[in-house]
Amino acid sequence: MRVAYQELEKQFRRVLLKNGFPAEKAELCARIFAENSRDGVYSHGVNRFPVFVQMVQEGWVLPSAEPEKVSAMGVLEQWDGHLAPGMYTATLAMQRAIDLAKANGIGAVAVKHSNHWMRGGTYGWQAAEAGCIGICMTNTIANMPPWGGTEPTLGNNPVVIAVPRAGGHVVLDMAMTQYSFGKLQEYSLQEEQLPYSGGFNNSGELSQDPDEIRASGRALPIGLWKGAGLSLVIDLLVASLSGGRTVAQISVAAQEAGVSQFFLCIKADQMNPEISNRVIAFAKSSALAEEGKDIRYPGERTLATRHRNEQEGVPVNEEIWQQLTNM
Repeated sequence: MRVAYQELEKQFRRVLLKNGFPAEKAELCARIFAENSRDGVYSHGVNRFPVFVQMVQEGWVLPSAEPEKVSAMGVLEQWDGHLAPGMYTATLAMQRAIDLAKANGIGAVAVKHSNHWMRGGTYGWQAAEAGCIGICMTNTIANMPPWGGTEPTLGNNPVVIAVPRAGGHVVLDMAMTQYSFGKLQEYSLQEEQLPYSGGFNNSGELSQDPDEIRASGRALPIGLWKGAGLSLVIDLLVASLSGGRTVAQISVAAQEAGVSQFFLCIKADQMNPEISNRVIAFAKSSALAEEGKDIRYPGERTLATRHRNEQEGVPVNEEIWQQLTNM
């Protein structure tokens, strides 16, 4: 089924207000959840919303909490998120990084004790819309084994890199596994197999079955050992720069709360737009591997999905939509 974007946002806002969110915060968080589904990231829109509400009700996310700047070192600030809603804190932190970049050419905010920011690409789009290159990353609960291991001791720590461009911003948003656990849930809800192997089953065999991978907890790192190494380095960076918790410390409570994050902006006023266009044009000049398919730069599919869903309505899972309207 499809639901109008405005109705989606309205339902999110209603539930958040019911759960103690101040009006302005409910408005922002509802908009981000609705935009995530509108842009095709259903795993961090409608599908994730019931889990988010549960974490609010259990006290892991504090609706009235406010992030706070605790120190500054030149163009780098350290904040304490105080367990405020992650989307709210991330939006404010990225805006501060933008402001610092506009004033100094570069700016960064490292945050401890934050919460899940939902779609990381949200803050890449935010930076690009402001005319800045944006780079942000977060750590997570341990949900990926190191290369050569069978037990999760690494986070699926996503990284976002956004480059502003008049013809459509380039926004790379990727987790450290071939498929995020949210994406595995999407395939599971649709009762579909993955297009490529996404992890191991309980027998240690590569699998395209999302339910087998979710059961084993052994998702496949991007680039195999390279993705595992990148995950470890991201954890090291965000925790060290913010003075916050590591994947190991987050995982003790078995809840993805109190995470560490980092937001970096570079003022992009002097970027030559023709360079970006040439890079994209050359990439698209490759012969197609499959007839009828096309080559897209990071963020291009998002824009196409956004426009389609604005016109036709946002696809939602009927069971989860029913949960939402009954909240």
